[in-house]
Amino acid sequence: MLVRLLYASRAVDTSAEAIETILAKSRQYNPTCGITGILCYGGGIYLQAIEGGRIPVSNLYGHIQKDPRHKDVVLLHYEEIEERRFGGWTMGQVNISKINQSILLKYAEKAELDPYAVSGKVSLALLEELMATASIIGRI
Repeated sequence: MLVRLLYASRAVDTSAEAIETILAKSRQYNPTCGITGILCYGGGIYLQAIEGGRIPVSNLYGHIQKDPRHKDVVLLHYEEIEERRFGGWTMGQVNISKINQSILLKYAEKAELDPYAVSGKVSLALLEELMATASIIGRI
């Protein structure tokens, strides 16, 4: 049974090194559990989609909720899926400061990443557009 989980959190440490550490650990851990996804970050906020088996995804989300690098962790969307949308990435990444701001304005009131202010479906649509416009890097 495949599932997709989308969550938002606020970064405790917004340094480039902290983000790189999260990505590196994800890219090391996720393949062993069959997890794929993307991490979008900007303005001290993480928006992440993770896909895989129900138990591995649930376990990873539980770990993220306890991770001291994250605060204000909020579940935005959860669904059973027939196929992965982000299957090409062990953990793709999007730095919001490096994308065309009109993409953000399409989905929010301001050109900034704020998944707390929009629905989970809107956040998922944003991630899909970022994928369609080749804004996701780190394909592994």
